[in-house]
Amino acid sequence: MVEEAFFIDKIIDNLVCQLAPLCFSPPVEWVYNPLVYARHVHLEYWRRYGAAPKKVVLLGMNPGPWGMAQTGIPFGDIGMVTGWLGIQGQVCTPERQHPKRPIKGFDSHRGEVSGQRLWGWARERFVSPRRFFKRFWVANYCPLVFMEASGRNRTPDKLPLKEKEPLFAACDQALVQMVSKLRAQIVVGIGRFAALQAKRALIDMDVKVGQITHPSPANPKANSGWRERIESEFKAMGIEL
Repeated sequence: MVEEAFFIDKIIDNLVCQLAPLCFSPPVEWVYNPLVYARHVHLEYWRRYGAAPKKVVLLGMNPGPWGMAQTGIPFGDIGMVTGWLGIQGQVCTPERQHPKRPIKGFDSHRGEVSGQRLWGWARERFVSPRRFFKRFWVANYCPLVFMEASGRNRTPDKLPLKEKEPLFAACDQALVQMVSKLRAQIVVGIGRFAALQAKRALIDMDVKVGQITHPSPANPKANSGWRERIESEFKAMGIEL
């Protein structure tokens, strides 16, 4: 894992450097980057489970305020991260914090439903993390959390075009590098946005791109039979579970 850890260090450093000078206009007032303040935990996730090859990369949109924003791990519901993945560590704080969205790291008492559903499915289907990560990886396309003045989460697809272009260019490059290093054969967008971004970014790579239903409770399709739905979607893509 030493080689993989060193390589992901370089990808993260490069992505952080490219994102640091970007500016975002109202209604975005606050931007968090857990690759900076939760770097230690994110790298532990890679060091523990990120050995190549991975046949399938499951790709989310960006961190949720109660998931990766707190733990540094994609869909990082604290109960799932500590209880199933067995990861815990020091999480610092962003330089600027919204008073309604403080980063408490592993001391946060809020859960993330999307993470509970995604990792809960993986636990039920594969039992152990080692079995799951033998073929699968979970990542986010964009590492930034965007918040409005009220504290409301704002997703990257709603940014103005002039702000999307440099953001997506940096995220595309990191995605290509990650998929290449993991030698992934299939990238599955968790939701439509991630699938579209992957399809565009990976157009020159010999990688199949698919899509599953996003587990967010804001998505009506996810609130009834989500596990059965995504397993059917995996089957349609030829992904054996």
